[in-house]
Amino acid sequence: MDDPSAPDAQHPPRSGHRLPIDRAVILLGLFILATVLLLGQIHPSASTPAPASGSSATAASTTPTTAGAAPTTTVPHTTTTTAPKVKPSSVPVLVANASGKPGAAAAVTSELQLAGWNVQAPINATANVSTSSVYYVAGQKAAATGVAATLHLPPSVVLPYTTAAPVSTIGTAEVLVVVAPDLAAGVGTTTTTGT
Repeated sequence: MDDPSAPDAQHPPRSGHRLPIDRAVILLGLFILATVLLLGQIHPSASTPAPASGSSATAASTTPTTAGAAPTTTVPHTTTTTAPKVKPSSVPVLVANASGKPGAAAAVTSELQLAGWNVQAPINATANVSTSSVYYVAGQKAAATGVAATLHLPPSVVLPYTTAAPVSTIGTAEVLVVVAPDLAAGVGTTTTTGT
């Protein structure tokens, strides 16, 4: 019989101590993966990419379970992003008459004021134009789109403000409505002359 404490006794390499550590690491990794997947199902990320064109955003997946248990159905979470709401009273709006029709800018100003927009005193444009436009300064595109919608104008008339607009200045206004005959014909005009 060999003495296990003898120095020249040959011992086979012991991998038995390493095997439980390997299993523990694998089990820990699987536990972390399962936890992440479970949390992803409970709290879906808002940055989930949109489905590719041609795929369905409402497709459901069914996960098989153990015998006797009902399968779990998961429906993907979809997020809809809308443009931020603009508070009309917070945006200064200037209306310029470029229609040649006296009182057109005043009538449009009244219409916008009734809708809650923060309007300034109407002005005359430096030149008449054939099509109405709604100009906006940087950061006010949503407000200009709202003004255009209030006036029943298409979004295509909403443009960034440049010095090419037919006014000498917009002062403190952040949205400029240039009233042309197309818009002037659709609003009730007042008896005032000029703007």
